[in-house]
Amino acid sequence: MSPMENNLITPLEGMQSEVAELMARLNIEGKAAQISELEQQTAAPDFWSDSETAQKTMQEISRLKTEVEHWTSLRDRVNDALELALLEDEGINAELVIEAEALHETVERMSLQALLSGPYDFENAILAIHAGAGGTDSQDWGQMLERMYLRWAEQNQYKVEIIERMEGEEAGLKSVTMSIKGDYAYGYLQSEQGVHRLVRISPFDAARRRHTSFTKVELWPDIQGEIEIEISDKDLRIETYRSSGAGGQNVQKNDTAVRLIHIPTGLVVSCQNQRSQTQNRERAMQVLKSRLFEMERKKRDDQLAVLKGENVTAEWGNQIRSYVLHPYHLVKDHRTLYEDGNTDAVLDGRLTPFMEAYLQAKVNSRLLEPAADLDA
Repeated sequence: MSPMENNLITPLEGMQSEVAELMARLNIEGKAAQISELEQQTAAPDFWSDSETAQKTMQEISRLKTEVEHWTSLRDRVNDALELALLEDEGINAELVIEAEALHETVERMSLQALLSGPYDFENAILAIHAGAGGTDSQDWGQMLERMYLRWAEQNQYKVEIIERMEGEEAGLKSVTMSIKGDYAYGYLQSEQGVHRLVRISPFDAARRRHTSFTKVELWPDIQGEIEIEISDKDLRIETYRSSGAGGQNVQKNDTAVRLIHIPTGLVVSCQNQRSQTQNRERAMQVLKSRLFEMERKKRDDQLAVLKGENVTAEWGNQIRSYVLHPYHLVKDHRTLYEDGNTDAVLDGRLTPFMEAYLQAKVNSRLLEPAADLDA
């Protein structure tokens, strides 16, 4: 067997098999057929009589076409590269090596996306952070997590909309709710829902003692217009208040912020980032519907901990991940056992390895229960 065969043919054949398996798992052939069926619907004379339904159909066609084209293009590139490798033409070896390396990276990335095959993994996400046990330290920890997710979103070209933010009395924040917009935002961020634990020397303790703080992260798919949930006026209490800001022109002079309380479930949703009370109420209603939709879906599927996780308190024993800054540096996920000693990089947004480990463990049914870990 020639060096070329050793170096290229075997890995390319492996990629060919992996892509075929992933395409079968994702039912790419069935999705191509679905595109044809939907395109036939668009040819009907009355297709645009219901513009809202028509737009949703066109969006679905576009989404499916993008997915199918990505996978068929990758399959064709691997097949073409393998055919060239089998020719054993030394003249094209250098270019083929570069193409094989590029294909390897692409297959790895697409393999990860194949793990994001849940019905709402492709959607935008609503992420909320709530300070828990630990007082001012916990509120400061909440702000550190907010920055971490903002940096992760920036590094991965996601857009962020702050829906509501409540600052702490001395430092940090009590809670923040944000919408993170972009492909697979919900799918990637599902690894983050749960209690996050911080161990450090407290900057708020004059005696410089070590403190442990807890903050809870919640997540819902932000599917807005697709949710058909009726909310009765008698089940809703609406409160208005003045939006908080950094001062000056940023502070609203009127009560434009809106808080919705859903009486039957006790869910509370606030929004203060829009320009008017009406806009804040509309956005708060979208978030409330997303949360109610999530609750109903969990009841129906009997999978209470799959998407948002159990309604645990932000305190000792329930953490999914620990961030230790003293007496050593380590970030450890207690469900996957993945860890990273570069705590600065993680807190600066390097979360993708944790997300990948979570997705792999979830697919392989190897997730461990959140638990206290005295060592990390």
